Amino acid sequence: MSNVTLNGVPLRMAQISAVIMTGTTLKRFLAVAILPFLTMLTACNAVVMSPSGDVAAQQRDLIVISTILMLIIIVPVMLLTVFFAWRYRQSNTEARYEPDWDHSTQLELIIWAAPLLIIICLGALTWMGTHLLDPYRPLDRIAPGRLVDKQVKPLQVEVVALDWKWLFIYPEYGVATVNELAAPVDRPIDFRLTSSAVMNSFYIPALAGQIYTMPGMQTKLSAVINHPGTFEGFSANYSGAGFSGMKFAFLGLSDADFDKWMADVKAQGAKLDRNAYLELERPSENEPARRYGSVETQLFTAVLNRCVELGKMCMDEMSSIDAKGGLGLAGINNVHPLEYDKYRRRGAIFAPPTTYVARICTTEEEERMRAAAQSPLLSPRDSSPILGAGLPRPTAPLFGVQRRPSNS
Repeated sequence: MSNVTLNGVPLRMAQISAVIMTGTTLKRFLAVAILPFLTMLTACNAVVMSPSGDVAAQQRDLIVISTILMLIIIVPVMLLTVFFAWRYRQSNTEARYEPDWDHSTQLELIIWAAPLLIIICLGALTWMGTHLLDPYRPLDRIAPGRLVDKQVKPLQVEVVALDWKWLFIYPEYGVATVNELAAPVDRPIDFRLTSSAVMNSFYIPALAGQIYTMPGMQTKLSAVINHPGTFEGFSANYSGAGFSGMKFAFLGLSDADFDKWMADVKAQGAKLDRNAYLELERPSENEPARRYGSVETQLFTAVLNRCVELGKMCMDEMSSIDAKGGLGLAGINNVHPLEYDKYRRRGAIFAPPTTYVARICTTEEEERMRAAAQSPLLSPRDSSPILGAGLPRPTAPLFGVQRRPSNS
């Protein structure tokens, strides 16, 4: 054992401690150095960067191109920062020293022209992408180099965001599903979306970008799926306690498989009428997939106009009446009863009583109801004018404008 010490510690022990400390530092350095590569590996199967729908693929391309354009400036700046710090360090006596230098026309052109060109390119790219990928805009193509066949009718899907589940209605087929959505490959899809209570966000990363759903309003989304498979859809906007379970499966199927899937849905005995919808609308969490073999017509329109309950005035009817002058004093409270929807859907204990403005039936609707009922109690009423008891029929001049006799 050597008697030589270092700060009171034998030299050999100091050497051992140094080796241990060096090994620990090296391990920490390696862990920090490897971390970015591990982060990159987690994104190898990122669906946003590897979508299966043409709209999502175009959005992916916008992200990639925009990132590359910005890196044209960012990477050189980062490299030059390191180079200048090393080149003009204090210990480098061979570097040029010009304390009075203050201007360079060539350098100014590079500093201002390069970012300006990048901004122009990003602006043009954003402008074109905003218009070409407008969710309300019908599709022009289903894939690169493949235009939409005008003979193919887009698949119509009506989407209702519930608490906390998704309802999909296929008006063309007369069926509906809960937390399960299917579409044929390479066939355009036209979504019409609304919400029952609060704002949500409909998002299938493999198909297209997200689109918001709001109660009493309708949004649209045009998209297409190009590859078969099962993809995840979910709500991208927090909407309450059951938000984390508000997910659904999106099935990309061939034409034959889609027809088989549709036949299976139609074989289900359940019917989604207005009463069944009102029960389905109640808040529930982690709902399994559910299918309805038939759907009441115009159900989505009733949900959109907040008038699923029979006899309730719809928003579009109320708007039409208000546009024509309203119902006078009786129409003052028309808007307030609509608030009950919010409290009822949330299941509030001290919610106000369920009230609403009754709808006004037209003469045509009344005649159709009587004809459909075919009941003697609903036989056509006597349409002759009502006369007062013992009073003669009013004469025609009473309904016209009478002139006062002239004094001349």
